[in-house]
Formats: sequence, structure tokens, C-alpha cells
Amino acid sequence: MVTEAFASLVGQAQAIALLQGAVATNRIAPAYLFVGCPGVGRSLAARAFIELLLLADIPRQEQPSVQKRLQQGNHPDVLWVEPTYLHRGIRLSAGELEQKGIQRQGKPQIRLEQIREITRFLSCSPLAASHQVVVLKQAQTMAEAAANGLLKTLEEPGQATLILIAPSIESLLPTLVSRCQQIPFYRLTLPKLETVLRQTGHQEILAHSEILALAQGSPGKAIASFTQLQAMPSELLNQLLVPPQTPRQALELAKEIDKILDLQAQLWLLDYLQQSYWQTQTEPVIIQQLEKAKQYLLNYAQPRLVWEVTLLDLNQALFL
Repeated sequence: MVTEAFASLVGQAQAIALLQGAVATNRIAPAYLFVGCPGVGRSLAARAFIELLLLADIPRQEQPSVQKRLQQGNHPDVLWVEPTYLHRGIRLSAGELEQKGIQRQGKPQIRLEQIREITRFLSCSPLAASHQVVVLKQAQTMAEAAANGLLKTLEEPGQATLILIAPSIESLLPTLVSRCQQIPFYRLTLPKLETVLRQTGHQEILAHSEILALAQGSPGKAIASFTQLQAMPSELLNQLLVPPQTPRQALELAKEIDKILDLQAQLWLLDYLQQSYWQTQTEPVIIQQLEKAKQYLLNYAQPRLVWEVTLLDLNQALFL
């Protein structure tokens, strides 16, 4: 059962050994911090670990039904928490925004109200297992009030295990980190990255060296980047793969980008262009200008103005 739970997790031997050992010896920590870059299997490991925890005390004949509920995400003793956006006073996840066709504005957060929901969840006794599990995805997005509220829960978790998922230790309050057992996750080597992409049916990505380079050892990022590439208008992308040769072309491209791409797509485009130019151009000024544009967008500067300045600067630097 232990081996089967982690069968699909590739390249994270240390994390698997630590989690398997905790279950095998029945030494479960009150809280864990799954730390590492996005897309390398942290959420997958959390699901496998939850499966081991909840099946440990259940008769074998009942385990398939429990596994099915876990896969469907409706187990009564498991709570998944992810950052939300505020839209007209209503909290919505990134997926819910996309379903409603609402453009993302601002940065998502795990909010104090969500921490209070965790407290209410844990105040009830487990319904179908020996204890409860709470997973906080992108824990680094917790607002200060939310992080302080979570500290109280970590001090007295009761019959519960909390799993925080974050990209780095530095992204969380030291007081939160000190109350968690750290489980490290690492970027995958290129052969293991390719293995995951084949296993998940994304072998077509292997033909795109720029996507593999952009992924930096993260299968999740490779898949997300390829999906974004497929959605990108090919004519626009082809025009941007060569620096604009006239100021007029630069301004027209900036207008088109602002018109058809949302902020997240623009940020991805800058990453993609940096990688592509790094492979084909020898001028470091291009990479520097694109990085500067990314920082401006992250600070909510007006996108069209950012692209106009960036593309005009590239034109002047390379053709004047």
C-alpha cells in the first residue's frame, strides 16, 4: 500500500522516504511543510500521504471506497485550502474565475476568513477516519493576519495533521516554519522530467526545447507553459520572436498584446521570449529589457505602456 500510493511520484526519493517512514512508525508530525518549486509533485505527494494516513486504520475491504472519495476530493475529514481572489466581495479561486470568464486582478491570498474556516473544520470530530488533514496550497500567499491566525492552530492541532505547501522556507514566517517538519522537493533532472511528461501523456512537449528549458526541472511548469503556448496567437508570437524593426511596428505590437492577452499571459510571454532570445540572440540587452518589463507588470504598471516602452527600447538598442 505504501509503495502504490507514491507510485506516480518521480524524482522525490527523499520526500517519499520521510513520509513513508512517518506512517510506518506511526510518528506523524502535527504539521508538515512541503517545500520546493511548483510543479515537481508537492500536491501529488500530499494526496499520497493523505491516502496512507486515512487508510492506516481502515479494514482492507473498505479501502477502495475511501480511495475513491479521496480521488474525487469529497472526503469529509480532508480540507484543501487555496488562495482566493476577491471579486465584488466574493472569494473565488483561480479556477472559479476562469470558469466565470473573469480576468484576474491583484494577487490571490489565503485570507483570515479561510483560516477561521479551518478552525471550524477542526473543531468537529473526524467523521470517517481517525484524524483530519488540512492542506494549504501556496501557503506563502497568506496575509499577515491569516498567518498569525494559523499559528494558534499549529500550536494545538488536536486530532489533525496540517500540510503547508510553499516554494521556499523564506516565503513563510519563521514562526510557522519552526512548527512544521520540513519535507524537501527538488527540481527534476531532464531525463526524469521527460519520464513524467511521457507518463502523463504530454510527450509532444519533448519536441519543444524552449519549453523544457523554461520548465527548469518542473513538469507542472512545462505542461502549463505548453498549454499557454498553444493558446498564444501564432502570428503575434512569430512577430515577437524578432525585435521590432521600426517604432511603428513596436507600437502596433504593444497595442495588440494589451488587447488580446491578460496579465498572466503577458507575464508568461515575457518568460518565453527571454528563453527564446537567450537561445537565438547574443545581445544581453534584450534579456535585461524583458526582465525589466516583467517587474513593471508585477507592480501593476499599465501593460500597454510597459510593452510600448520595452519594444521601443529594443528597437532603438538593436537597429539604431
